[in-house]
Amino acid sequence: MLVGDRAAILIAYGVRCDQREWRLEMANNEALIRDFIAAWSRLDVDELVAYFCEDGVYHNMPADPVAGHEALRAFIGAFLANWERTDWEVLNLLAEGDIVVVERMDRTLASGKPVDLPCCGVFEMRNGKIAVWRDYFDMATYINALS
Repeated sequence: MLVGDRAAILIAYGVRCDQREWRLEMANNEALIRDFIAAWSRLDVDELVAYFCEDGVYHNMPADPVAGHEALRAFIGAFLANWERTDWEVLNLLAEGDIVVVERMDRTLASGKPVDLPCCGVFEMRNGKIAVWRDYFDMATYINALS
């Protein structure tokens, strides 16, 4: 559905919608996620956690979801512990309202070994922060690269 189509539907149901505001929100969400992806290269756990809502959820699909800044800090910190470098290339990014979907190639040097990991992340945004992040990838690709 295009932005204009969505605005027309909302107006038809009596919901006030400023199309410029809607586009600005999508642009802000897209920019925030692009910044978040770039931030990973700095390997700074506190910086990464700050992108999430206080009750934000990260569901790294091969693992159980974690919620809240304290749990996010511990979870992200655990797997960054052996990362020496990482660079995430955005292949495709789609944004619609509070949803941002990013197909990526994550290139990481972990424990001295290069890992190229194709991923797809789905972000649900709330008030300029990540409310939920679901990341889809093949764990075997990651594990095999480290062995």
